[in-house]
Amino acid sequence: MASSADLARVIHQETELRLPRFDHEDAWRLGTLLRDLAKARKHALVIDIRRFGQPIQPLFYAALEGTTPDNARWVQRKANVVARFHRSSYQVGLYLAQSNMSLREKYALDDAEYATHGGSFPLHVVNAGVIGAVTVSGLPQRDDHNLVVEALSRFMDRDPDALRLP
Repeated sequence: MASSADLARVIHQETELRLPRFDHEDAWRLGTLLRDLAKARKHALVIDIRRFGQPIQPLFYAALEGTTPDNARWVQRKANVVARFHRSSYQVGLYLAQSNMSLREKYALDDAEYATHGGSFPLHVVNAGVIGAVTVSGLPQRDDHNLVVEALSRFMDRDPDALRLP
């Protein structure tokens, strides 16, 4: 059963990690930070930063040693959740678990296109709204989520331990 404390914490993270601005250079710096964290910890991850729109604009992508094409597919499915709900994929998953409902039951969405597993986080720019997502795949979902929160916290000069899930 999903923890309501975790759900409240994730909602708090999404409120706290709103960016004053975000451009191509910021995407590169955030993506590189995530890659450096993953490499230092010997994580096999796919890292994706994208801007939403038609078409979607890729801003940063890295597939580290040990990943498979399946990780890239997970990234796409998690990012689709953020694009649809403007919430982290983990928050949507926790909410559905507490409601004892699936994505298909609640929203008539196909699991082949959407994954409510941790690892995709909205890029919310103050006065602009959600403009994209930063997504990782390769670790257990809670760890994927925590890694993205840590990287965003560091990127914004915030204390990552103050925001991470316990």
